[in-house]
Amino acid sequence: MAVQKTRRRWPVIVFALVITLLLGAAGLYQVANARSFQLAGKLTNRVETTEKLVALTFDDGPDEHTQEIIDALAAERAPATFFVVGAQMEANPGMAEALVKAGHQLANHTYTHRRMIFVSEETVAGEIERTDRLIRAAGQQGEIFFRPPTGKKLVTLPLYLSEHDRHTVMWDLEPDSGATPTAAEIVTQVGQEVRPGSIILLHPWYQSGQNTRDAIKDLTATLRADGYRFVTVGELLARA
Repeated sequence: MAVQKTRRRWPVIVFALVITLLLGAAGLYQVANARSFQLAGKLTNRVETTEKLVALTFDDGPDEHTQEIIDALAAERAPATFFVVGAQMEANPGMAEALVKAGHQLANHTYTHRRMIFVSEETVAGEIERTDRLIRAAGQQGEIFFRPPTGKKLVTLPLYLSEHDRHTVMWDLEPDSGATPTAAEIVTQVGQEVRPGSIILLHPWYQSGQNTRDAIKDLTATLRADGYRFVTVGELLARA
């Protein structure tokens, strides 16, 4: 009889273990992808303010489209923050310097754009510090903000950032992530969802970023017509 009861319990025990593992995995996924939370250190995804300020941020790059992006932003006098990839800076010499010269801010998006979860502290340090040196060499002054590739962070990365007093900058609006909207759709979504203090994430690089590049002029013009003023991430965080 005891053996039969034990056999009947095994499916229940196995089921409970599977559920526990699934819940644990779901929890880790939520923490790794959270835009407004990380396990350690400073993180901002939007600044609470009544001023109609907005920070445009561009991930990845730079590449051969840099001057096109600079010209589009200049047309509306819109400074932006570029979360650059170290390997791309080396592959496209002079482009990061051109961004700084045009009045934009450079920030760190790692050297290789690898996902920064389940990695060693040495990997984190190498990815960040190598890119920091390139950003300094391009002429960026002041604090260098950080954004993890695809926004993913778990334990090692936040601990490193906290120990080195680094500030993680996420976003609250991403009109071109995970899809290929038209330029008009990008402009419409931003116009509908933007709030004072918003940090907008855009991906204007490579051939896949053509629609985003096409949207920059109308996007900046639309926000300015609605009373918004463009600032860098550093300027926005100074209001926090």
